[in-house]
Amino acid sequence: MNKSSDKNSISEQLVIGVTMGDAAGIGPEVIVKALADPEIRRAAKFIIFGMNEQLCYTADKAEIEPFWGRHQHEKISRDYPHKVVVADYDDCSVPSWIKCPSKVAGEASIRFCLDAIYAAQVGIIDAVVTAPISKTSWKLAGAKWPGHTEMLAEKCKSPRAVMMFLAGALKIALATIHEALFEVRHKFTIGCVFEPIDLLNTTLKEYFDIENPKIGVSALNPHAGEDGQFGDEEQRIISPAILLAQEQGINCEGPLPADTLFLRAARGEFDAVVAMYHDQGMIPVKLLAFEEAVNVTIGIPIIRTSPAHGTAFDIAGKNLANPASIKSAIKTAIQMAKTKKAFQLAQAEIQANAD
Repeated sequence: MNKSSDKNSISEQLVIGVTMGDAAGIGPEVIVKALADPEIRRAAKFIIFGMNEQLCYTADKAEIEPFWGRHQHEKISRDYPHKVVVADYDDCSVPSWIKCPSKVAGEASIRFCLDAIYAAQVGIIDAVVTAPISKTSWKLAGAKWPGHTEMLAEKCKSPRAVMMFLAGALKIALATIHEALFEVRHKFTIGCVFEPIDLLNTTLKEYFDIENPKIGVSALNPHAGEDGQFGDEEQRIISPAILLAQEQGINCEGPLPADTLFLRAARGEFDAVVAMYHDQGMIPVKLLAFEEAVNVTIGIPIIRTSPAHGTAFDIAGKNLANPASIKSAIKTAIQMAKTKKAFQLAQAEIQANAD
């Protein structure tokens, strides 16, 4: 293959944005290790929103030769002649000795995220993969968002953003997210149960090529409430939400006892599950795929994935971090972007034939 055709094939590839996350955590390390994999680099082009100095330090620690180009973050472009480029925030500095939440790391990671979201919105990148941030660092930096999901929802003007997790064959969306367990009852409505069912159904069709998804909806209470003996939320809230979804043609079933639903879904009986609160969904995710689970934000017009683990400050800088989860997040982002493009082309063809 000559240089011209090789350059064309590179320029036509998907471009995935990767935010560095909290510079004091394991984000830089897992990014360097993941993108050092030739198989990953063959699948797409990558723009890292982060600090070149931090990435070089991390690569040296891991004995990995830097494989990326560098460019000013103010001038990011889809047309870099590199497979991997760092959009360098050289005006940021996070001292290497910091291995805990900090204002300076929070300010930097917020900038990485905001710029990556904008790049996705204007088509510079086809998807965003976010390395872990520290919610405490964001709070110290004065952020008005507690985390990625809330920032994405606001910046994308998407009030129905929902967290979805992939753990091998198991896909789970959450009805409520970062709520104290005893506060869930105050925000538990028909709408908050219906929305993840609706968004999950659309996501599975458009991004995972499942023509008629079958969704299992979890109960909130033990034994699905036993006809109101252990709580009436199943009767008052969850069942009406399921009925509303079924009336719109969504193939869903429930409310089903949570103690068996996730096992049934993992065995293939359902394409995905809606869990009622954070830990109800996260426990099976972490149990089944702790090292490789992926978080996907659904209900927004851009693709965003992330590893399902945190900053792991305790092992940061020690070359101990496992990149498996961010590798899965990158592969998921690429697959979703490809499926979305194919779906859009098919819809356009259907519309053209109809006209």
